[in-house]
Amino acid sequence: QVQLVESGGGLVQAGGSLRLSCAASGRTVSSYTMGWFRQAPGKEREFVGVIRWSGGSTHYADSVKGRFTISRDNAKNTVYLQMNSLKPEDTAVYYCAAVANYYSDHILLERQERYDYWGQGTRVTVSS
Repeated sequence: QVQLVESGGGLVQAGGSLRLSCAASGRTVSSYTMGWFRQAPGKEREFVGVIRWSGGSTHYADSVKGRFTISRDNAKNTVYLQMNSLKPEDTAVYYCAAVANYYSDHILLERQERYDYWGQGTRVTVSS
């Protein structure tokens, strides 16, 4: 079993930056794919980005391309979501997720049902 704990959320002004962390514990995540999702009030949960732990390849939603960057720290078993140029529409609860299965097509990892493990989320509020 894998446990995921998000942290780093908070209040930030539009145009600012914030870095979220997702600490993984339990079984090794070296072969996992790690995804980030977000859910704004009254909206469906949406895909943000994904990183393969092995190799570090990434894939992002169009809405965050060029602004958000996902990375990982092997020593800390932690993945990060660096968010720059934040907009009010980025306001949401951000979740990290993990899946052990390998998907050759990144588009498949945009579906939340593909993931086996989820954190409890961390709230990000971007003020205008």
